Amino acid sequence: MSPTRGAAASIAPPAAGRPDPPERPPGGRFGALASWAQRHRWTALLLWVAVLAAVTLGSQAAGAAYKNNFALPGTDSQTATDLFTKHGSDQAGDSVEIVLKDSQGIDAPKAAVEKMLAEVKRLPSVADVRSPYVDASAVSKDGTIGYATVTLDGKAETVPKEDVAKIIDTAKGAASVDLQVEVGGEAVRGAEEKGSPTAELAGIAAALVILGLLFGSLVAAAVPLITALFAVGSALGLIVLASHVFTVADFTPPITMLVGLGVGVDYALLIFYRYRQELTDGAEPADAGRKALDAAGRTVFFAGCTVIIALLGLVALGLGSLQGVALALALTVLTTMAASLILLPALLALFGKRIQRHVLKHAAKTAVKGKAEGRRWRALASAVQRRPLPALVAATIALLALSAPALGMRLGFADAGNDPKTTTSRQAYDLLAEGFGPGFNGPLVVLTQGDAAAGKTVSSALAKTDGVAAASPAVPSEDGALSTVFVYPTTSPQDKGTADLVHHLRDDVAPKLERDTGAKVLVGGATAASQDFSETVSKRMPLFIAVVVGLSSLLLMMVFRSILIPIKAALLNLISITAALGAMTLVFQHGLFGVQPGPIEAFLPVLIFAIVFGLSMDYEVFLVGRMHEEWERTKDHSLAVREGLAATGKVITAAGAIMIVVFGAFMLSADRMLQEFGLGLAVAILMDALVIRCLMVPALMQLFGKWAWWLPAPLARWLPKVALERPAEN
Repeated sequence: MSPTRGAAASIAPPAAGRPDPPERPPGGRFGALASWAQRHRWTALLLWVAVLAAVTLGSQAAGAAYKNNFALPGTDSQTATDLFTKHGSDQAGDSVEIVLKDSQGIDAPKAAVEKMLAEVKRLPSVADVRSPYVDASAVSKDGTIGYATVTLDGKAETVPKEDVAKIIDTAKGAASVDLQVEVGGEAVRGAEEKGSPTAELAGIAAALVILGLLFGSLVAAAVPLITALFAVGSALGLIVLASHVFTVADFTPPITMLVGLGVGVDYALLIFYRYRQELTDGAEPADAGRKALDAAGRTVFFAGCTVIIALLGLVALGLGSLQGVALALALTVLTTMAASLILLPALLALFGKRIQRHVLKHAAKTAVKGKAEGRRWRALASAVQRRPLPALVAATIALLALSAPALGMRLGFADAGNDPKTTTSRQAYDLLAEGFGPGFNGPLVVLTQGDAAAGKTVSSALAKTDGVAAASPAVPSEDGALSTVFVYPTTSPQDKGTADLVHHLRDDVAPKLERDTGAKVLVGGATAASQDFSETVSKRMPLFIAVVVGLSSLLLMMVFRSILIPIKAALLNLISITAALGAMTLVFQHGLFGVQPGPIEAFLPVLIFAIVFGLSMDYEVFLVGRMHEEWERTKDHSLAVREGLAATGKVITAAGAIMIVVFGAFMLSADRMLQEFGLGLAVAILMDALVIRCLMVPALMQLFGKWAWWLPAPLARWLPKVALERPAEN
């Protein structure tokens, strides 16, 4: 079989009318890199081992400095926070609540509770403890539920988790047959161990099974997986070190593991599959490695750069620690690219002879059976070509139907109400809602910048506002320049009614109070800040999408010298992403399959867009590039479409299947955010690898005909030429 039937084909066309170029030794930069890695296989391998060991030891010595920062300058909630900090607060840090429930009334176990609270007050990181027995408002109307407020000496993210764990253990030590004790608050949620490596291990095991079925050899299956694990391990250590320089959120490592495993195996598989085809064509292992890197390595490099560009586009959004997450993921993709281009050729050199024997043995068995390579994919392409319009319409209707729920997507942040019911933070949340109303878990903080009289007026007016269950008395700051009123909605923090109340207070109530009192009134607090972040993401996302789509389309235009192909790629990539968001909305917002309903994590849509758009470009270049080569070779458009899918369908679906199981395995995680992220990525890749690449792209390319490769002459002169493979020698 000719090398032109490899999985990652050349994009650069030969001159018009010239016969097929003779086979030549690859001499591009990626081929040269592969040649070096193969000649110095042990050096390359030891280099990666040394890098992995160095960053691992360095990260362990330095420790992580993750910080969750969702500050948004210019919003009401951020202005309120800044004023609160400037003018002083009675509470220096965050707090946790020790929630008590006794059917006989919480006065019954008073002695045991007070003893426990005294012990808690002596624990590290505890600044103060306020007992429910000295605060009537901390006891429910029926007297069966109460809470003690434990003030920490710092923000929740800065207090050591082991100190919070001691608070939890000490508090729950007072529980008895009649007395239920639970502990809630953000610090408690962060300290609870809700996750496990189950998801990661399940994803790795599933990827190994698929690779084994694809290649029929444990050694061949292990090579791409080892490459990915080296890359992910190095990236995780680098991210820990980067957290001391950049603002990196504490949920970054599991997301990095998720993306790194999927992308790492995907990139290594694309190169390895080309290597396998070169061996089948009769090349020796060393030559096969150079040819594979000179062809498929370029596709991986192009795809990886596209993902990195999309991720770095998130930095321009200015969304707090989301910028750090984007930088961390970009670093992860860069590391996986480097491992695929340097470590993988070294591994292929080490195991080349064993892999060659197995590949040739398998090829001989296939030849005896008379089975042509890619015959099923060729048959699928032929079926789509006979009825391109019905195939396109059916696939489009299905994807649009799945995308429809995304129109009603509500962004926000999960709270303790979304935690597993077995956690103490969730049980404390439920007890507080039972005793004090659903809005107690997400109070709004209203600041009045004015005198004490203005604060009292604001408190009185807020208490009478529709949607408000209660409003606390105005509490003056240390310097008396502002007053704080805690407003408890009648609805839960994630309820749409709470979001409506925030808008009502800001748009209708606050302006009237400002006119009446002459004071400045701001609505802030964690619940309002969550809403501000979600709305900011929604406002800035269209610009982000336009920039990423525009840059990616320009790159495709330069590669394929076409107008229609970049437009097609952008539209199809967008529809696969909206289908993923629709599936997330159905499951996590509407509670399909018994999932706890709630908003979609505000930062996930932009993250999923950046990652999926880049990965989709990977498959686009892989498939359409092969079609483009056949078109340049034969000038037969129908044949080009058919042979393009026949040559790449197997590896695209295999790569997609691996990413689907790796991403889908994170549905096993107890963390809601990881479940959403895993489902979104898995659905997007499923739609892209199967529905779009196997049905919609062949149908559209058939309908486009020769116009698929048309580029206006003025634009062709202006655009620089980009070849994914070194042009043939004259």
